[in-house]
Amino acid sequence: MKNLAKWTIQGTFIFTAILTSSCSSEMQSKNLSDEDSTTAIPVEAASVQIGDISAYYSSTATLEAEQEAMVVAKVRGIVKNLAVEEGDYVNAGKVLATLEDEQLSLEAEKAKATMDRLNNELKRKAELYNKNLVSAQEFENAKYEFQAQKSAYKLANLQLEYSQIKAPINGIISDRLIKVGNMIDANQEVFKITDFDPLLAVLNVPEHEMDKLQKGQQTLIQVDAIKGKSFEGRILRIGPTVNPETGTFEVTVTINDKSRQLKPGMFARVRIVYDTHQKTLMIPKNAVITEDGNSSVYVIKNKLTYHMPVHTGYVNGNDIEILQGLTKTDTVVTIGQSSLRDSSLVEIVSF
Repeated sequence: MKNLAKWTIQGTFIFTAILTSSCSSEMQSKNLSDEDSTTAIPVEAASVQIGDISAYYSSTATLEAEQEAMVVAKVRGIVKNLAVEEGDYVNAGKVLATLEDEQLSLEAEKAKATMDRLNNELKRKAELYNKNLVSAQEFENAKYEFQAQKSAYKLANLQLEYSQIKAPINGIISDRLIKVGNMIDANQEVFKITDFDPLLAVLNVPEHEMDKLQKGQQTLIQVDAIKGKSFEGRILRIGPTVNPETGTFEVTVTINDKSRQLKPGMFARVRIVYDTHQKTLMIPKNAVITEDGNSSVYVIKNKLTYHMPVHTGYVNGNDIEILQGLTKTDTVVTIGQSSLRDSSLVEIVSF
């Protein structure tokens, strides 16, 4: 009997220990599970902003000068001196180069001397004609000879003036084609002048964009050669016809660049502002989730997330317009949406 009682007590003790161990394990497992279910998911977030956002038509073009002139020599001669070099800015009428003019000067003096002689002879013939001592025909011939020589004198002076090669337009000397001592012929190209103010960008725009663009609309221009800087411009003119082969029409943009950093031939990215929404709701565009053509965001309220459908509008850089679905007091998740669902507990951090 004593042995039986002993074994009964030991068995009860062992059973109690096993039961206690099992319960302890279940409680630990349950605590771990509960702890995991309440772990906050780290996300990055942003508040809804109110501001202005614009819609753009974007395209590319090669910059070109509105005015460009190839300067030619008007008389034959040897280049005596150069007054400008490539890169110099000149105003219309500035002397660019001078040709040797000794012969032209002598020809002009000779023409003047002959003109003066014929003028004196004309005066004498006029006196004689008034006294009926010469015929009307002789008087008229003297008058014609004087007028012809007067024109010859003006032409000689003009040739002498042409020995100074002058700029026909304002601009920058973009090419010099002659050197001192060169013999040049009449109508030979000697300089190229490019007017950098303004520069133009000519865009070929698809015809379905025609109703969005108007003369005078603001434009923003960026070039790959000048990083991080934008230049302002506006639409100067819009072509009245559509090219039937390409389905495009020409839009000419004039660019304001007082710094003269832009050059003809640069590759430019042009954005034309055709509409602006003022005081509208905006969020970072990476907050928007797009699936099957539908847009949505995760809104954070009391550290919990809620999946919210939204209607979007214009996109401008990193921002996107929200037309419906949010209020100005909302905060949305911008990074970490893939780990979320409705009522997820989150912690806002900076990545």
